[in-house]
Amino acid sequence: MTAAAFDRIADTPSPAKRRAWTRSEEARGLAMISPTFLYALALLFLPVLIVIAYSFWTQNYLDIDRTFTLENYRQALTEPIYRDLFIRSLWISLTVSVVTVVFSYPIAWFISFHGGVHKNLWLFLVTVPCWTSYLLRVMSWKVILGYGGVMNTGLISMGLIDKPVASLLYNSNAVVITLVHSWAAFAILPIYVSLQKIDRTYIEAARDLGDSRLRAFFRVTLPLSLPGVVSAFLIVMIPTVGDYVTPRLVGGKDGVMIATAIQAQFGKGANWPLGAALSVTTMILVSLAAAAVVLALKFIVRRIK
Repeated sequence: MTAAAFDRIADTPSPAKRRAWTRSEEARGLAMISPTFLYALALLFLPVLIVIAYSFWTQNYLDIDRTFTLENYRQALTEPIYRDLFIRSLWISLTVSVVTVVFSYPIAWFISFHGGVHKNLWLFLVTVPCWTSYLLRVMSWKVILGYGGVMNTGLISMGLIDKPVASLLYNSNAVVITLVHSWAAFAILPIYVSLQKIDRTYIEAARDLGDSRLRAFFRVTLPLSLPGVVSAFLIVMIPTVGDYVTPRLVGGKDGVMIATAIQAQFGKGANWPLGAALSVTTMILVSLAAAAVVLALKFIVRRIK
């Protein structure tokens, strides 16, 4: 018997050791995590792998040619229509994320620092719009921004315009407004949680050392709440790039985003490989854009401090 074989036999755990390990906290922890991990693997990781595999195949009428090819990615990156949709989608998503965070931060700050005993009530009111259907919220903005909608009617009644403005709806601005309203609650909550974790004595110390309220905010509150800001930004940015309903209902031809092209390839176009390539390219571009924004936010905060 070789020395390596002898070492393997010596290292083999005995039945008593195995029984003791199964009763340990480590084993119980793995037993709790394993089902969740397998569930996430089956419902998240495997579908992404299938989409990636499809992106390297070719659609031949009703059949799929599984020969490896990069033609789908060449079309996704070089066709002008897809390139324009990628740029527009990223621009709209970044704009929505920035506007949502900018408007959500003061609300989260007010609830955290001045909500008092009514903090839970304020948080409850923030989440009320989420109780209704997402489709219903989008349709409500279609009514508000429409040619004969609430906005035009109000402006005419105040004498600010003589006739309804047709440019309020069916463009990228309408998409941005609708998405900001739809995702505001999802940005307020992580920022609020981050603000709640800040030790108030740090702010008091900054004030005692001569900082004004504004300077203390930029030197203490904002840097310490940056994790919540980054989380809110990513929570808003990642889903809005692939939003399909909002551009379809309020965007018109000027508000079309890449999700519309992906849906067309998986639907009427019957070209799943190209749709998969567009999806994978979108995921990569969103990941790169999100990483760049996070680094930029950290750099800006360091410069402010």
